[in-house]
Amino acid sequence: MMIIDWPGALMGFGVGVAVSVVYFAGLAMSVRAALISSRPAAVLLTSAVLRIGLLLAVGWLVTDGATLAWAFAGYGVAFFLVRFLATLLARMPRPEDI
Repeated sequence: MMIIDWPGALMGFGVGVAVSVVYFAGLAMSVRAALISSRPAAVLLTSAVLRIGLLLAVGWLVTDGATLAWAFAGYGVAFFLVRFLATLLARMPRPEDI
């Protein structure tokens, strides 16, 4: 029988939700900044490097160097849940579009 480390999974999930919200908020801000920038590729590349670095660094710390499997699973599930919610939010029509 497999033993689930619930505190580790929940810690990974909680940190994963917070970091994922920051990740997708940064994505939204960088896309808006790129739309008004004269050099959108530079804005998007810099943003991507910073966001991906943050996501990986925090994930590495939370999972203790990828050795805590349940924290890793919680972190991954949180990212995909926030990603799903972010895409739902992005697809919703805005009041001025209706």
